[in-house]
Amino acid sequence: MKDFYDALPDEMKLAIKAACEKKAEDLVLLDVRQSVSFTSFFVICSGNSDRQVQVIANHIEQSLKEQKARAFNIEGYRSGNWILMDYSDFLVHVFLPETRAFYNLEGLWHDGIRIEIPDEVDGRDKSEQK
Repeated sequence: MKDFYDALPDEMKLAIKAACEKKAEDLVLLDVRQSVSFTSFFVICSGNSDRQVQVIANHIEQSLKEQKARAFNIEGYRSGNWILMDYSDFLVHVFLPETRAFYNLEGLWHDGIRIEIPDEVDGRDKSEQK
């Protein structure tokens, strides 16, 4: 699976890295190319407060802007419950845990292929997260 991750677009890997740098939790990458026509991947993560959700989204946006990648649209920033960032080929969803549980994107798009984030990107021991 690491080979598959390595082949992903650089902008998506940078968004994942930026989320990890701001301590995003429960990071999931879903390949939804077989399910939807409006994007290829979902990057889904959580923050523990509306402020952390905003900080994660800000860091992703700034990191990608430095590489000349801009979101086509960003929604939900003001409330900080669920921020959606549309980068066309991938969508970034940054949630509060209760909002994420309510909308359950992983369940809704259960036929998407879950892609493992390599430990060296995540920077955390996955055995300690459980």
